[in-house]
Amino acid sequence: MALKQKGGEISAEAKKRRRVGFANIDTGVEASECIKVFLVKSGDEVGSTNSFCINPVDLNQFFGEDGKIYGYKGLRSISVQVNIWLSTVSFHAYSEITFESTSDGGKGITDLEPALQDIFGELLTEKEQFLQTFSTEHNFIRNIVSDGAVVPCKISEEDDHASNSNSKADGSMIEVIRMKQDSEPVGLLYSRLVPLVLLLVDGGSPIDVTDPRWEIFLVVKKVQDPLGDCITNVLGFATVYRFFHYPDSTRLRIGQILVLPPYQGQGHGRHLLESVYSVAVSENIYDVTAEEPSDYLQYLRACIDTKRLLCFQPIKPAIKSVVSCLKEGNLSKRICRSSSCPPASVMEIARQKLKINKKQFLRCWEVLIYLNLNQENSKCTENFRAWVSDRVKSDIVDKDAVDSRKHLVEVPNDYDHDMTFVVCWSQNDGEPDGIDGNPGGNQSTQDEQLNELVKKRLEDIVKITNKVSAIPRN
Repeated sequence: MALKQKGGEISAEAKKRRRVGFANIDTGVEASECIKVFLVKSGDEVGSTNSFCINPVDLNQFFGEDGKIYGYKGLRSISVQVNIWLSTVSFHAYSEITFESTSDGGKGITDLEPALQDIFGELLTEKEQFLQTFSTEHNFIRNIVSDGAVVPCKISEEDDHASNSNSKADGSMIEVIRMKQDSEPVGLLYSRLVPLVLLLVDGGSPIDVTDPRWEIFLVVKKVQDPLGDCITNVLGFATVYRFFHYPDSTRLRIGQILVLPPYQGQGHGRHLLESVYSVAVSENIYDVTAEEPSDYLQYLRACIDTKRLLCFQPIKPAIKSVVSCLKEGNLSKRICRSSSCPPASVMEIARQKLKINKKQFLRCWEVLIYLNLNQENSKCTENFRAWVSDRVKSDIVDKDAVDSRKHLVEVPNDYDHDMTFVVCWSQNDGEPDGIDGNPGGNQSTQDEQLNELVKKRLEDIVKITNKVSAIPRN
């Protein structure tokens, strides 16, 4: 870490004059305003602010309760700030802090090094050592992934166009490599990816690399350099946990999924998800879930699973039946509304064959119906909206009833006793509360809340529909 102070020493007379009068109170500067993180792939890019600059989700969390830096003059200036260069070759980092002067304005002077160490740990090095890593560790990624297994996964036409648009021109190849997380080399690689998790995943935290049930899926790009050496770069990764499912099967839970910012929007996230599904199908896993997925991950999963279900023959008669009901039926009749729900047998066969769990299937079900409706028919769209409204209200009432009867009990496991729990159910069936989960409540307020939820659900359905319609079917 380099510290650069702009300007010369302050004269003794100037220091004397500063003691006279009232001192200015230091209001501090938010870390996100004065810290920039650049991704670099060669030593020539170090020191340049023209490199790819990432946008961390929340840098302030590493700098005290208020997320501010105190005691530095000039940190708000564009040319006076904290610049960090992060290597995509070895994932080491180097920081350069430039300021005009320091002064305790009542809040002390923030020590920046511990905060940066909290993010980058031992990967934060001095400049000379950082520059050396581009040559000494240029095969770091290749040597580790060489022991992994390539996941066979068919790439769609859109993925091929987006992800591999330069593959023929430069001879590169994009693969997804699957590896056990508890081996020492893979654990080392993941530990170097942790700063990216902390910076780019909202609420992200490291996984336990000693737990053998964790696996990592790496999407990598392999290309030959002018000397014929194979260069391997990490484009993104996903961590996956294997859960026991009673009585004799296993579920896969996606813990983290991240595509490095320079490669986002090119289909690599979809490639990772499809690879996880490919493993789940080939190994007859019970189903695939995700831990606290972000809104975007939920959207991406819904697009992928809806596309898979569109080509899944066993559910087509059920879709046709619902669409027919929405075209011709009067949804004031409860029998028609209940028939709009997917049959349990259909959801079960989708889980068995595609490894799509029930909750995810229901999310895709609404999109599947909308895709098969005549969206220019006002009667169809009106019935569809009423159907979605009914489902939203049912979801809320069911959730309130379930939440009132269940509680969690922690139980120990072989790795961390705080990480395992069982769900216990009480016998008394509580009456469902209002639409907002509170007893009673104003009916007009509840109706307004319901309308907002329905509006949001419909917007999500249309967004997913537009994306799925743009993806060529296999």
